[in-house]
Amino acid sequence: MLHPDRLLEDQEYLDFHRRGLRDELDTPVVVQLCGNDPEVVVKAARQIVGRADAIDLNLGCPQDAAREGHFGGYLLDKKDWPAVESIVSALSHSLPVPVSAKLRLCQHTPATHELGTRLEAAGASWLALHARHVSARRRRQGAADLAQVKTLKERVRIPVVSNGNVRTWDDVVKNREETGADGVMVGETLLANPCLFANVTPDPVRISLEYLDICREHPETATIQTIQTHTRHFVDYQCGRRPWFNKFRSILGQSDSISEIEKLLRVKVQRWRGLQPLSDDEDQDENEGACTTDDERTNDIKEGLSEALGTLGLLG
Repeated sequence: MLHPDRLLEDQEYLDFHRRGLRDELDTPVVVQLCGNDPEVVVKAARQIVGRADAIDLNLGCPQDAAREGHFGGYLLDKKDWPAVESIVSALSHSLPVPVSAKLRLCQHTPATHELGTRLEAAGASWLALHARHVSARRRRQGAADLAQVKTLKERVRIPVVSNGNVRTWDDVVKNREETGADGVMVGETLLANPCLFANVTPDPVRISLEYLDICREHPETATIQTIQTHTRHFVDYQCGRRPWFNKFRSILGQSDSISEIEKLLRVKVQRWRGLQPLSDDEDQDENEGACTTDDERTNDIKEGLSEALGTLGLLG
C-alpha cells in the first residue's frame, strides 16, 4: 500500500518502491495505492504505472494511520462512496492498465454488495473482498464471512477475489468452493509460509536461509528491520510456541547484519530444535529450492499467474 503524497513529494520513497518492479523476477505486478483525493491518487498512479500491470485502490486498511488520514477501510461509509467512485473512475479513464479495488465489509454488511456494484460501474476491472469489518485493534478477530464474498460474486459481472480464512492449501480450495470466487488472495499466511501456493510447508530454518540468500542477491532492497521481520514470521509459523522462541526474537532483534541472522539460524536455532548446526555445504545440498521442488515448479507458478490474469481479461 503506497501513499500518493509520498510518491509525489519524496523522490527517495518513489525510487525505493519502483525498484525491481516488472523485472524478470516480478511480473505480473499490481501496485496498490491508498488515498481519498482523486486528483492526487491519479497523479501518483502516473508516477508508477509504467512499472505496473494494474493499479489497485486500498479500501480495506484498518490501521490507525488510515483512520487518521481518512483512507483505506475508513472510506466504506456511504457518505464517502462518491469520492471512492470518483477515484476509481478517474484511475480507469486515465491509465493504460486495469484498475481494481480491495475492500472490507461495510459496517452495514449488505451495503458491501451495493458498493461493489457501484465500483464496477465506476470502472473497476475486478474486486477483492476481505470479508471482515474494519477494526484497528482487532484486524482479524473471528473468521471471515465467506458468504458475503459469494453474494458479491453473484451481484457483479467482474471477477471477484476472496480474502480471508486461509492457513493451508486445503483452505484455498475450500474458499473457492464456498465462494465461487475467481481467485483467492492470501496476506499474512504468506509471510509465514511463502510456499503456500505450491502446497509446500518448508523447514523454517531452510526457508529463512533461502530468503537471506535472496536479500544478498538484491542488496538495499530490504532493510535489516524488514529482514528481521520476515525471518521472525518464518520461524514463528512452526516454532512460535517453543520455549526458546522469545529468546530467538530477542537475539534476532539485536542482529545488525544478514550474517548475524544467518549464524543465529544455522547454529542456535538448530541446537534449540535439537538438531546439528548447518554448514554452508549442507545448506547447498539439502536446501536446493526450499520453497519449491525445482525450478520448473517456480516457472509453472509464474506462468499460471500470467495465464490467470490473461484469462480474466486483465492483461493486454
